Amino acid sequence: MENTKKKSSTYFFYKSILRKVSFDAALFRKELYKALTVLSKKEGVMLYQWALSFTKSNPDVSYNLQYTF
Repeated sequence: MENTKKKSSTYFFYKSILRKVSFDAALFRKELYKALTVLSKKEGVMLYQWALSFTKSNPDVSYNLQYTF
């Protein structure tokens, strides 16, 4: 049995938006929090984890990414 995690197109949309606004840490954070309110909790967690790993390679974007689920 194959265990795949299906992600919605909204998840990929917000992921692309976050990549595009990564030049500004405050805007990145604002868009991330907006995405977390729209996405399901499961996809929100996945997107937040992606954002944390993304900011490790772009430390200038990691402007206070603290969020509690």
